[in-house]
Amino acid sequence: MSRGLNRRRLLGASLATAFGLVACGRKPARAQAVPAGATVLALGDSLTSGVGASADTAYPAELARLTGWKVVNGGVSGDTSAQALARLPGLLQQHQPALVIVGIGGNDFLRRQSAATARTNILRICTEARDNGAQVLLVAVPELSLMAAAGRLSDHPLYEEVAEELKIPLHAKGWSSVLAQERLRSDQIHANAAGYAEFAQGLVGTLRQTGLLVQ
Repeated sequence: MSRGLNRRRLLGASLATAFGLVACGRKPARAQAVPAGATVLALGDSLTSGVGASADTAYPAELARLTGWKVVNGGVSGDTSAQALARLPGLLQQHQPALVIVGIGGNDFLRRQSAATARTNILRICTEARDNGAQVLLVAVPELSLMAAAGRLSDHPLYEEVAEELKIPLHAKGWSSVLAQERLRSDQIHANAAGYAEFAQGLVGTLRQTGLLVQ
């Protein structure tokens, strides 16, 4: 083999390796810390509005106490992902949040609506929030299954898929963990005050790990 050919092959291999490292090394950019006093929008359904507890023990109120943020409770009981998507532009315009915490989809699953449609709606919610200048944290919601009926909950896979596609942080297993414990539930699908407090504590852990909260 000639030295010229060998050099070309070595150069080609080096370029391929460099390209592979760049491609494989792509990771979500570390989030920017949201300062105390900033406005944060918690978008969701009854698990966000706080059904099963009082307004001041819903998770957004608990999160505000833990972080020093002004957390707007954008939860509406019974909302589907389509309804939350329809409400989002008005909430963004009104509050101009620095961070949007998206926890929606449970009612889509309960009503046996299309998971693909829910995925599309949640993707659009996250994208629109980012386009408005907010950072986004996605909260996974449990899927309906025979195991769930037995109290063994697991996150619906669409949340990890959306988080990976958009390169945004995901709070996984928060609701799956809380709602699997009878002592933390007010009924089969809602937390009680202790459950919302535990969810908020877990959420703070994810916020710190991702860099959204520094304290």
